[in-house]
Amino acid sequence: MEPDTLPSEALPHLAGLVALLSVLAYAVLGGADFGGGTWDLFASGPRADEHRAAIGRAMGPVWEANHVWLIFLIIILFTGFPAAFGFLSIALYWPFHLVLAGIALRGAAFVFRAHGQAATGWTTGWGWVFGAASVITPLLLGACLAAVSSGELRLEARAPAPIAPLAWLSPLALIMGPLALSICSYLAAVYLTLETGGEVREDFRRRALGAWVVAGILSIGTLFLTYAEAPHLWAELTGPRAGPIVAVGILLAPASAVSLLQGRFSLARILATGQVLLLLLGWAIAQWPYLVYPDLTLVNSAAPPATLSALLWTVPFGMLLLVPALWFLFAVFKGRNETGGR
Repeated sequence: MEPDTLPSEALPHLAGLVALLSVLAYAVLGGADFGGGTWDLFASGPRADEHRAAIGRAMGPVWEANHVWLIFLIIILFTGFPAAFGFLSIALYWPFHLVLAGIALRGAAFVFRAHGQAATGWTTGWGWVFGAASVITPLLLGACLAAVSSGELRLEARAPAPIAPLAWLSPLALIMGPLALSICSYLAAVYLTLETGGEVREDFRRRALGAWVVAGILSIGTLFLTYAEAPHLWAELTGPRAGPIVAVGILLAPASAVSLLQGRFSLARILATGQVLLLLLGWAIAQWPYLVYPDLTLVNSAAPPATLSALLWTVPFGMLLLVPALWFLFAVFKGRNETGGR
């Protein structure tokens, strides 16, 4: 059905769905890039330089391309949901700006280190900046995700100034940040098992399993804090709408770990990606129809129907250009790194 023929009340939900798809894409693609930078920062042992070289080869062709999904999300929010965009820009001013600074520093450091690596080696100042920015950014994004769902960010008399502007430092946010980082690290290590071989591959397999254990522990802690601090979200996550999707995502977690143990790396990548997608989808369904619980919904923060319709009309044309270009980029460059793992 074309956007112009949809009921006006359906347009915000359709725009919200497009925003969700961009979040999912950024999580499994951009998230793995952050995870790669994390492993770069903590690379150690006799093969540390080999680990960093493998991460550089894996990220080199796509190190900025994956951020297109974040840009896409920002445009959807700015154009389609200006009230929510303005509110979040104030309420989460510091974490959002630190995220942008982290992304900019991370990209610059990656390039500067790559051009100077032959002369100075991997462990330069730019290498530390690249790794530190890769750690800080997912920590802050996870904290922001908790803030918009916890119910602590509130509008006061419909004024732009939010109540509880430090909701991104709540106990729930402080555990969801490390959870996001551990998930990114897990994805990166799983992906790298397919782009390396020999002892380096075994190193990344061990790192993936370690990140899996850490993510599992943090997930349990997140569930307890969600139950205590965000009972509305807990009720939805365990309810009939989101509960089955979350349950399947949870079941994929041990399946991906078993695949790693068995050396079935291609299957592990599929299962790990599916796990993250389903858990995020479950969160989104539990959060729906709120952009910021409990005051800002998709409907009451949406732009006028004419604006939403024009925005939605641009999406398929943009995807016709973007998706084939990204597919070609991955097919040409990423295919060269595949090692033929099962």
